[in-house]
Amino acid sequence: MAAGAVEGRDPGLQPERTRLAWRRTTLSATVAAVLAAKQAVHDGVTAAGLVGAGLSLLVWLAFLVVAHRRVRALSTLRPRPMAPRGAALAAACTIALAAFAVGVVV
Repeated sequence: MAAGAVEGRDPGLQPERTRLAWRRTTLSATVAAVLAAKQAVHDGVTAAGLVGAGLSLLVWLAFLVVAHRRVRALSTLRPRPMAPRGAALAAACTIALAAFAVGVVV
């Protein structure tokens, strides 16, 4: 009976809430990357500023790819759990954006 209960599971709105959370997180990462890039070139274009802006862009693009894949996976009838590799990449991108923000402010 337990196997039948799993087969008939109704996820309700949980996948939709998770999809919306990924979209909000992507928007937050976009704002952080744009602000970091803006701050990096604020006092004039320097090599360090361009490197910081470029790295922020690359990290943001990596996060965008992970988020897009996850949102697409959640649109199926039975979404699979997120792969550990994708979760690790999303966490690494978040930490990298935070490090760039600290580097720009300090």
